[in-house]
Amino acid sequence: MLTSRRDLEAALDTEARDWFTTAVAQAARASASPASPAGGTAPAGGTAPWESAFCSAGRRLGAAHADSGRVHLLVEAGADPGTLTRLYHRGTAAERRAVLLALPHLDRLADGPADVLPLVEDALRTNDTRLVAAAVGPYAAARLDPHTWRHAVLKCLFTGVPLTAVHGLADRARGDAELARMLTDYAAERTAAGRPVPPDLTHALTLTGAPHQEV
Repeated sequence: MLTSRRDLEAALDTEARDWFTTAVAQAARASASPASPAGGTAPAGGTAPWESAFCSAGRRLGAAHADSGRVHLLVEAGADPGTLTRLYHRGTAAERRAVLLALPHLDRLADGPADVLPLVEDALRTNDTRLVAAAVGPYAAARLDPHTWRHAVLKCLFTGVPLTAVHGLADRARGDAELARMLTDYAAERTAAGRPVPPDLTHALTLTGAPHQEV
């Protein structure tokens, strides 16, 4: 869950809070400027100040607050698909995670075309559990097609990401016979290999409404 800006600032020491306040102001100016780097390309002179702050947030804010700090910067800047894509592909795993976490908070993206679904799909191809967990949030719940969403659920089971991370699981799983088949097949594979069936799998299968069966 995203920490509110007020709570985040309250949790920071003076030096970190001053740095964050400056970075947010830089992001706000970029958003208001007609030549804003949030338009998808870096400014001619190099990296925009707020983007540099996005990259250095881990060092400046600490690991406990970096996610929220980065998300607030992206939202304040009104980062568009081009900017998000650039920051994601150039970023560290922590920076990529922040981009994914920001997606549902960017109203322009949430209400517009699914321009950044390739970022979600890229994260789901990794075995980085922090990226997988961030990828299956509200944006994915609203935007992923049924086939890709089902495979995202399976990816969570494969990598050990708790299905509580899958936003809207109960709603999308309800009545999904194909998901039920995939879950049942995966459970059978694990049983045949002498491996336990994860409780999350049984729970997800129950959510589909499939007839009860031993898995």
